[in-house]
Amino acid sequence: MSSGNTNRANLPAAMLVFALLMFWQIAAMGMNAAYIMPSPAQVVQRLWDLRGPIFTAHLPATMSVVVIGLMISIVLGMALAILMDASPIAEKALYPVVIASQTIPTTALAPLFVLWFGYTIWSKVLVTVLMTFFPVTITVFDGFRSVRTEMKDLMFCMGADTRQMFFKLKLPAVLPCFFSALKMAVPLSVIGAAIGEWLGAQSGLGYFSRRMMTQLDGAGVFAPILLLSIAAMLLVAVVSAIEKRVITWRNE
Repeated sequence: MSSGNTNRANLPAAMLVFALLMFWQIAAMGMNAAYIMPSPAQVVQRLWDLRGPIFTAHLPATMSVVVIGLMISIVLGMALAILMDASPIAEKALYPVVIASQTIPTTALAPLFVLWFGYTIWSKVLVTVLMTFFPVTITVFDGFRSVRTEMKDLMFCMGADTRQMFFKLKLPAVLPCFFSALKMAVPLSVIGAAIGEWLGAQSGLGYFSRRMMTQLDGAGVFAPILLLSIAAMLLVAVVSAIEKRVITWRNE
């Protein structure tokens, strides 16, 4: 796709974002209470004013939680999906547990993680894993189940063993599902890290936002949130770029 076509494709999204920002700016000016609703300009200015501690201490802390949590979720989610696909008994045992894990409010477990692990990185990582392993597990497992039966029968008739069946057929077939799950998990990992830091941490963007709230600094509260949104969008863009390079046959 040429750059001109790309720009035209992105034009509706850009126009919607601009309209929302203008509405926010007008609403903030009408309210005239920056500690409750700061304007976008005030948020950006505050982010620039606080760039020292935010970019040198709090952003790296949050991104460390996000990356570690995502890596654990990918390994755990893939392992559970493969196990459930390989064994019907494991599917019957694990599938309800995986579903039940998402019915527990994260905000209820996060304080317990803080009690168990203190203000270390692992209490936040556990919150992130709890929120992100589910889409990876379920989406990849559904991808395994959607592999066409006639393709499996064909490979079986050609003498393929279980290992060849997995690496030559199932794994390539499930890659689109994996990347879709990853694009869902990335924003959830950022949210999970922020929740963990909000409820108990000594650094991180969630912790910094909560600290600004105690000071009635509305723009200071929104500044880390804005940075979290930008970070999540950039990570999703990276995943999409990797997906296009790996899954070259999708558009064929």
